[in-house]
This record gives sequence, C-alpha cells and structure tokens, in this order.
Amino acid sequence: MFMKCACLKILGHNIKVERVKKDYSQEKLAEIAGIQMQHLSKIENGESDIKFTTLLAIMRALDVSFEKLYDVNIEM
Repeated sequence: MFMKCACLKILGHNIKVERVKKDYSQEKLAEIAGIQMQHLSKIENGESDIKFTTLLAIMRALDVSFEKLYDVNIEM
C-alpha cells in the first residue's frame, strides 16, 4: 500500500509542476485532457488511481513524457 501511495503522490506532484509550468489552471488541463477537474485535483494530490488512458491524455495535453512525470528525483 505504501509504494502505491508514494507512486501516486510523485506522479500527481509532477503533473501539477508541469501544469503550472504551462500556466494551465486545473480547469484548462482537465478540459484539454478530457477529464473532470475534480478527478484531476485528486490525481495531483495523489488521492486517486489513474487509468493508463487518462495518464496518456494528460501527457499529451502537457506535451511531456512518462519519464518526466515519474521523475523520482524531484523534491516534493
């Protein structure tokens, strides 16, 4: 359970970092990715599992790779 939570928190944090770099609001990123803003908020907070298709949509919307989103060396 700990590993799953840690992974989701890292991924969510890095999605938020990339979103802010693009100057996107949660609402704008959610709209571009085709997901609900509340779901995006939970993903960014590491509170929700993320389906692979949702992750791909977010990656496309942010124009980033999985490696960038799952960089465990970023300070949280």
